[in-house]
Parts: sequence; structure tokens; C-alpha cells
Amino acid sequence: MEFKSMNLKDENKSTPEGDVEKVKCLIVGSGPAGYTAAIYAARANLKPVLIEGLQPGGQLTTTTEIDNFPGYPDGITGSEMMADLKKQAERFGTDCRWGLVTSVDFSSYPHKVIVDDKKLIEAETVILATGATAKYLGFPTEEKYMGSGVSACATCDGFFYRGKDVAVVGGGDTAAEEATYLAGLCNKVYLIVRKPFLRASKTMQDRVFRTKNIEVLFEHNTKELYGDGVVEGVKLIKRMGEPDESEVDVKIDGFFLAIGHTPNSKIFNGYLKTDAQGYVLTEPETTKTNVHGVFACGDLKDPHYRQAITSAGSGCRAAMDAERFLSERE
Repeated sequence: MEFKSMNLKDENKSTPEGDVEKVKCLIVGSGPAGYTAAIYAARANLKPVLIEGLQPGGQLTTTTEIDNFPGYPDGITGSEMMADLKKQAERFGTDCRWGLVTSVDFSSYPHKVIVDDKKLIEAETVILATGATAKYLGFPTEEKYMGSGVSACATCDGFFYRGKDVAVVGGGDTAAEEATYLAGLCNKVYLIVRKPFLRASKTMQDRVFRTKNIEVLFEHNTKELYGDGVVEGVKLIKRMGEPDESEVDVKIDGFFLAIGHTPNSKIFNGYLKTDAQGYVLTEPETTKTNVHGVFACGDLKDPHYRQAITSAGSGCRAAMDAERFLSERE
């Protein structure tokens, strides 16, 4: 889910004219974290308003099958699950709105959030569930096969490739971890690395090289994927730009990207503390940010797990933290 990057301090922007809407709890972002926060906030009578963003439902709406979320023994599509969560949130009174948060001002209280460059909302509490965006290589067939062989989450989708051959792109710890995870499920795992070395930690490198069904393809760049409706193979360029450059064709059933995620936190720059990657920092064991009354949940603050179930859990915690914050102010 993407949110426009600017805030009220940028470019000396002034507050837009018009009526100011005052709310107890504003939730920015949908997906499992945002919708779960809405369910709990609504049941706590916080009368939450939820701004869904450009992609209502978040990243999960691009996932064809979800088999690892408790309570769905037969699996469910990402879109169906998000529709169910939204319906449940609305059942308890959440006001779900399509819109884009274009600026924020967390320098005073109540907090100010502007939607679509024109609607000003003053919120006593703000729950941020804007998520993180997986990084992709950017070639056309990558998007074509999204959900049909292309995935950015081995833990989510590896189960569907049991006994098959897959490829993982990346050279860091995440790629090494995803490759070794998939090696326990798949027949063969190709680890595609642009450089002549791995950037992963020594421990993770050792784990990769010890795993017999992982083959590391150093100095290989992805050119394109191909297949009849689903991924059937990948074309690679070996030693790109060198005199001995050549094209390699590898038959695979799944193509996993492990080149990182970008947390959607840029819009909050200048207000919220983040780590070097941009993940919002929260107080230990809570969803509290460094700004009183502002809470972060889901992938926006989670560089490690990035699962629907963990996002939903942190959404619950954010709503409970927001309710307690308001109770203490009374």
C-alpha cells in the first residue's frame, strides 16, 4: 500500500480550507493490521474511521491462496479474506473510506491528518497500518505472473511448490533464509545472485552451502520469466556486460523475490523514529511510537515476520493501546 510522501511541514503547506472532522481514532491503512485494529477499536466504542489507501486490503489482495491463516481449513484468497475482515470491522461500526492520506502533522495535539489534499481530520489517536512494499526487479513478465508463480514470501507460498523446482533472487540474509526454507519443501532451489559473492552473514552462507538441493548461481541477472499461464522457466544473463556474457535457461515452477521490502513510512518523516531501513520504532512490547497517541502496527514496524497473522495480532495490540491511551486522558 503506497501513501504519498509529504507532510504539513513540507513546502510550508497550509491547512486546507473547509470543515475539520474530529475523531477519536483514525486508522491509516487497511490490510490485516488495519482491519483488525478497526474491529477492536470499534468494539471499544472508539468509533474508528479507517482510510484504506490506494490498495484497499493491502498486499494480501495480490495473493491467490492463503493456507496458513488459522480458521480457514480449506484456504482462502487474499481478496476474500480482506473483504471478510472489512465486513467484520464495518459490522461493529467502523467507517471505512477509500482515500489517500497526503499529509500529516503530529507536532501538536490532537493530531492532524489530511486526506486527498483537502479533507482535514483531527484525531485523538492515530493507528498507522500502512504496511511495507516488497521490492521487485521491474521486468514485465514479473508482474504478468504475479500470483501465478511469482511470490515475495516463501513462508506464505512455499507450501504450493512442494516437490517442485523454484528460484530465489537475492544475495542477503533474507534470500539465504528463504532459500533454505524452500529447500525443506522443494526438489531443487536455485539461488540467483547478481554478484560473485553472497552478502548474507557467514552463518547463513554456511547454511546455504551445506544444503544439498540449493544451487547458487553467482553473477546471474534475471532477464524474463516464461510459461503458459504460469511460470515454467526463467531466462538469465550470466556475467552480464562481460566478454563471455551468455544466456541461461532454467526450468522452474516458482520464482521468489527476496531483495527486501520498503516500509511505507516516508510520509511520517520528521515525526516518527525509524530504523535505518525506515521501519517505525515502537516501545518494547507495545505499538506506541515516540509520539503520544500515535501507534504503529503490521509490516510498517515489522522487518522480521511480515505475516498476515502477526500483522493482525499487532493491529489488535494497537487498538488496545489506543483505548488505554484515551482512558488515561479522561
